[in-house]
Amino acid sequence: MEHIIYYLLVLGATVMSTHACPKYCTCQNLSESLGTLCPAKGLLFVPPDIDRGTVELRLGGNYILRITQQDFANMTDLVDLTLSRNTISYIQPFAFGDLETLRSLHLDNNRLTELGPYDLRGLMNLQHLIVNNNQLGRIHDKAFEDLAPALEDLDLSYNNLKSLPWDSVRLMINLHQLSLDHNLLDFIPEGTFTDLERLARLDLTSNRLQKLPPDPIFARAQDSMILTTPFAPQLSLSLGGNPLHCNCEMLWLRRLDRDDDLETCASPPALKGRYFWNIREEEFLCQPPLITQHTHRMLVLEGQTASLRCEASGDPSPTIHWISPDDQLLANSSRTAVFSNGTLSITITTSKDYGTFTCIAANVAGESTATVEVSIIQLPHLSNGTGPPVQPKSRLSDITSSTRTNKGSQKTQPEKAVTVSETTAVSALVTWTVSPTAPKVKMYQLQYNCSDDEVLIYRMIPAASKAFLVTNLVSGTRYDLCVLAAWDDTATTLTATNIVGCTHFYTVDDYTRCQSLPSQLLGGTMILVVGGIIVATLLVFIIILMVRYKSADAEPRVDKLSNVSETHSQINGGRLGPNGLLLGPFH
Repeated sequence: MEHIIYYLLVLGATVMSTHACPKYCTCQNLSESLGTLCPAKGLLFVPPDIDRGTVELRLGGNYILRITQQDFANMTDLVDLTLSRNTISYIQPFAFGDLETLRSLHLDNNRLTELGPYDLRGLMNLQHLIVNNNQLGRIHDKAFEDLAPALEDLDLSYNNLKSLPWDSVRLMINLHQLSLDHNLLDFIPEGTFTDLERLARLDLTSNRLQKLPPDPIFARAQDSMILTTPFAPQLSLSLGGNPLHCNCEMLWLRRLDRDDDLETCASPPALKGRYFWNIREEEFLCQPPLITQHTHRMLVLEGQTASLRCEASGDPSPTIHWISPDDQLLANSSRTAVFSNGTLSITITTSKDYGTFTCIAANVAGESTATVEVSIIQLPHLSNGTGPPVQPKSRLSDITSSTRTNKGSQKTQPEKAVTVSETTAVSALVTWTVSPTAPKVKMYQLQYNCSDDEVLIYRMIPAASKAFLVTNLVSGTRYDLCVLAAWDDTATTLTATNIVGCTHFYTVDDYTRCQSLPSQLLGGTMILVVGGIIVATLLVFIIILMVRYKSADAEPRVDKLSNVSETHSQINGGRLGPNGLLLGPFH
């Protein structure tokens, strides 16, 4: 019995060993752990018959195209996985979900273009992640969520990365090496490396970084070590091959005492091409903001959207902020939008939008401000003759008045700038005057409507005109009329608009209706009626002629012939016969 049991055990071990190692692979038992080695075997996919108890699996140098969930399912003992030098372009979400004990994952020299939110999910204890020499252009913000706290070595070099999930990088508190060289990174948020106290090597070579944010961790990059903690190693920082902008924001780096890594300055022009560490500290300069262009004044129709411009120069590039007339910082909302170029787009809807907007340009060297005066043109409101018309609000007095008064002082009544004369039932002559101090007018605009009609009518008038004959009016009607002027602002490329003046007038009472449309309809109807009568008369006349003609044709031809035969004609003493022939003389 004992011999039978022994032979069964030997046979089972033989069968297990036969199925544990895939074809073309080499399997090794080292200290009761199984290693499966399948390098450069021409494999197109992960062999499905790999022993699930494998501890080390090497599949480098093959032609594997993709990683699926079934490839490493139930391999809970796997510690080292090498997939280098394949053609992997796709990782199925949760493909590594069972590899909780995995310590090292090599995915270098493949064709990955992105890492999704669940591609690396489940790698809770991963310490070494090597993904260099791929085609990575994007890494999802949640791609490193599971592995960030335990990760010690992260290599993402030689890819096409323009950004990283920096929030996850901040959580890699056990990170020793971070290789980001030969990518397209142009920005690193401030404070990214603050908590990475164990970081010993940071490689940022050959990116597009113009500046590096100051961080206490970079103090450990000096030759005279300044340790933040007793266990913090000296930091090896590589920054060469970046287009550094050598202004005052990089002065902190210049003050570090470290080896020359051959960094050079790409800008400003005065320092271009010079070695970073040979430039004196006083040459790292910044320029305070200077607002170069902005909207000075703007007149906006009620309910319309206004675009307020504010452009500024400086080194570094200043940030633009806007303050509303009620001293509130404006941000993006349902009716306001602040663009990166400094333009403020705002829909004028409330009385709080009436007043002075302030543009603030700020950088590390200082700030500069400019004001934009916004006035609201309220469309002429209907009064039906029961009260005075509501005049458009305007704080811009350069056209209507040549003098300004301070708040609280009594304003003198300005001379009326718009007048209406020669009023008839259908026309009126409008004249206006402008102040000699007003800018050069580009054109004028008339807008008017009658008290019972909400349709606002516009007329564009050349700048040389100072009068305009308004026609096609409705008799016996009150009209509200405003004259506006537009000119080119010399300080900006914008066209400013201001109000010259407003007035109202009545046309001569000839008809009782305000709307011109009914009268037009009545005239058209009369034309149709008269035309219809004429046509009907002609038809009747034609019918009468036709009846008379037919009745004339119906008379007997015998009577006509008898009448002819009885007709005598004296021709040379002869007479005519029945056929009209000359018969001869009478006897």
